[in-house]
Amino acid sequence: MAVIENSKVTIVGAGSVGASTAYAALIRGSARHVALYDIATAKVDAEVLDLAHGTQFTGRSDITGGSDIAVAEGSHVVVITAGAKQDPGQTRIDLAGVNAGILQRMLPDLLEVAPNAIYVIVTNPCDVLTVRAQQETGLPPERIFASGTVLDTSRLRWKLAQRAGVSTSSVHAYIVGEHGDTEFPLWSRATIGTVPIREWQAEGHPPMTQTELDDIAVDVRDAAYKVIQGKGATNYAIGLSSARIIEAILGDEHAVMPVSTVLRDFHGVDGVALSVPSIVSASGATLVRETGFSDHELELFQRSAAAIHDVARSLP
Repeated sequence: MAVIENSKVTIVGAGSVGASTAYAALIRGSARHVALYDIATAKVDAEVLDLAHGTQFTGRSDITGGSDIAVAEGSHVVVITAGAKQDPGQTRIDLAGVNAGILQRMLPDLLEVAPNAIYVIVTNPCDVLTVRAQQETGLPPERIFASGTVLDTSRLRWKLAQRAGVSTSSVHAYIVGEHGDTEFPLWSRATIGTVPIREWQAEGHPPMTQTELDDIAVDVRDAAYKVIQGKGATNYAIGLSSARIIEAILGDEHAVMPVSTVLRDFHGVDGVALSVPSIVSASGATLVRETGFSDHELELFQRSAAAIHDVARSLP
């Protein structure tokens, strides 16, 4: 994509997710200026230096950063990845308490130096943290939201494309709800091209059964656990998906993406953050209220809402 002139994104957290997001933003040209911030001085300085050494090959984007919050000054987008990482066998919800505390301490300082930014929360559990962050900052929900199920949706489309024998870009399907154990595919709205998902067939690719679709949904839901078990963290794909969100904001694209915003009276859900298709632009994220659910999907959506509500209510 073309770099938007003088655009700036700050990535908060120089761990594996934050560094991968900065790397993806640089090589994709997501913003003219990329900044990386972390309180761990030696770590963030090393990451910035390593990235800077490669800027001959990243077009016009540049990289700065450090452990002084001033590096975020003037940001148009702030992506928050800082927090305790998810360990093998640990659920995203287990992380809620410690990461909520980190976020609460960080947000006032970020708002002081980047008061007009759009804030994207990647730190897990991102839905729970978005509820807390929106309450703490008072920002309108469209200006502070989570990356949600953008990555989960990419995982789903990749699996469906393999099974159907088409390119990933030809698959139109979404994971919605919690970014976590209660997420689910919106099968009633899923298509390949214009063909409903259950009706698709091509040479060597017979129609998919409901059992196959259910198995794919489970694989997508548990994908992060599998990666974490093998290598300790998920980082490349979340970095790429975060860069894509940055681009939709800075490019004022009005792109439809399943980010997680604090919902207000949406299919009976209120006051919790869940992922549903939303329009992402320079104004932030605006829910697509016309998104429909089957009766069963609505039950699953409300189950997701209850799970997030219970965890959010239990935080100190």
